[in-house]
Amino acid sequence: MKNLKKTMKFLLVLIILLLIFVLFKYPYLIKGVEKIYLKGHNTSYISDFVEYPKRLIANGKIQEWPLHRKYNSASESERLKSINDQYGTAAFLVIKDDSILFEKYYNGYTKDSLSNSFSMAKSIIMSMLFKAIQDGYIKSLDDKLTDYIPEFKGKYAKDVTLRHLSGMASGSNWVESYYNPFNITAESYFTDDLNKMILEKVRFDNPPGKKWYYSSGDTQILGMVLAKATGKTLSDYLSESFWKPLGMRKHAWWNLDRENGMEKAFCCINSNARDFARFGKLYLHQGNWNGKQIIDSTFVQQATTAYLKDMPLYGLQWWIFDHKGTKGYMMRGHKGQYVMVVPDEKTIVVRLGEIKPKSPMGTYSDDIFVYLEEGLHIARSVK
Repeated sequence: MKNLKKTMKFLLVLIILLLIFVLFKYPYLIKGVEKIYLKGHNTSYISDFVEYPKRLIANGKIQEWPLHRKYNSASESERLKSINDQYGTAAFLVIKDDSILFEKYYNGYTKDSLSNSFSMAKSIIMSMLFKAIQDGYIKSLDDKLTDYIPEFKGKYAKDVTLRHLSGMASGSNWVESYYNPFNITAESYFTDDLNKMILEKVRFDNPPGKKWYYSSGDTQILGMVLAKATGKTLSDYLSESFWKPLGMRKHAWWNLDRENGMEKAFCCINSNARDFARFGKLYLHQGNWNGKQIIDSTFVQQATTAYLKDMPLYGLQWWIFDHKGTKGYMMRGHKGQYVMVVPDEKTIVVRLGEIKPKSPMGTYSDDIFVYLEEGLHIARSVK
């Protein structure tokens, strides 16, 4: 019995020392444990914005979406019902000819519910970058990163351009992983000083423009450039550039690394399905919003055209698809946040939710094309 007690005490001390070591080496995990893991999640979730500091993205004069003359006359197929139930869908919308044709919410969510954009924010950051070029804050996508932030290190740091970062081909050492708490992706979600972390840990030791690799770090760096070039917070610049001009119906919130800190540019714009869909409409109309050119059509074409030949699914912070001859592009976020645009059919399909099947980096999970097919089936049912 004495030996057993000694062994138990030894193991307890060992566990405590191990925890102290882990938290000393990875201090951001304290926040991760508090905000995510102790709440029963193994990664971030769509309603976690309440757990973090955030900054207002103010709207202006509201422009409501028109409702289609056959609004909600279509019903969900058994296939759509099944996948919505299986993957915890929060919102499913089909927009046809700039009018909401089908709209349904699930699991307690409504048209006013806020949910996390996750990486759909990357497409919004790209739109902000285009706008900053139009506004004269940035010369072009071919500007060197170090012209704006000279502190970056690595053999090729001085060769990296904003275009390389936009196309996920910067050659950085970033390793994307959503379920490893010891990974830089998790650290970026929980750290109290994103800018410092990025400057300390991101290096450019590989030649840029050669190889595609999905990197939230690339987008965060674009956010840093935007903040530096405009002299404004990302939330304020998003508000004046898009949230107000597009007539968003609700204020939104952008998660920060700390109170009055830096936006998590790679994710975490908290809004609703109807307002996220407006970026789909803006790109569907080549940057034009109800007669006003918000961003130049050439920018939209660049964003929705493959940047590297060996990665045909990715443009500049926008995903591209060709599914059984149906071509389009999309905003895409962790756990299945999608705004899919099919220009030839003047259709936008929006899905927000809690779960998606896993897929290798740089590929599409199977659920995406089920939502697309079902959305198009509803859109095509209109006579």
